[in-house]
Amino acid sequence: MSLDNLNDSEELRYLEHLKSGRREGFDFIYAKYSKMLLPKMQRMIKLNEIVDELLQDVFLKVWLNRADIDINKSFKAWIFTVAQNTIYAYYRKLALDVKMQKYLLETFAEFYDQTEDYIFNKERVSLLNQAIDKLPIQRKEIFKLCKIEGKTYQETAEILSLSSSTVSNQLVSATKYIKRYVFFHSQEFILFCIAAYLKR
Repeated sequence: MSLDNLNDSEELRYLEHLKSGRREGFDFIYAKYSKMLLPKMQRMIKLNEIVDELLQDVFLKVWLNRADIDINKSFKAWIFTVAQNTIYAYYRKLALDVKMQKYLLETFAEFYDQTEDYIFNKERVSLLNQAIDKLPIQRKEIFKLCKIEGKTYQETAEILSLSSSTVSNQLVSATKYIKRYVFFHSQEFILFCIAAYLKR
């Protein structure tokens, strides 16, 4: 298997060497795939020193996870996925930086204001559920009753034995937290924002 020919016996042999922990297998894979990954990573990240660091991270993961490599499947697809996930993890970490968050909120304020509609898109259910699970118990219940089940403040207040004002305040806090969580954890949005930031 190789980038161009899955029946490439030479690459198959070196992949087997890699899986068994032999250095020559790793050296072959590194020499071949680093040349393919580098230009793609440079297009996604404009800072060469960061690209070099992330490229090393990719191959460290290749080495650490060598036993999981399936030589009957496309190695190219596997390593490109590793690279993509490594870049996304970098972007996500960068997006969670306080200064970066301030920049993103100021620059993409209009998009952020629309996040409440965005988070209820069925494609973001998993991300929405992650955010909801992080809420305090009472706030979580209020959010679910009002936003997901569509109950009024008064109905929610009666169910939970709370005042309507408490429900209102807690819902505002819950919605603010969830909007921010989704805003900074959505993969496509982070990629878009950071790319715009790096092109300044």
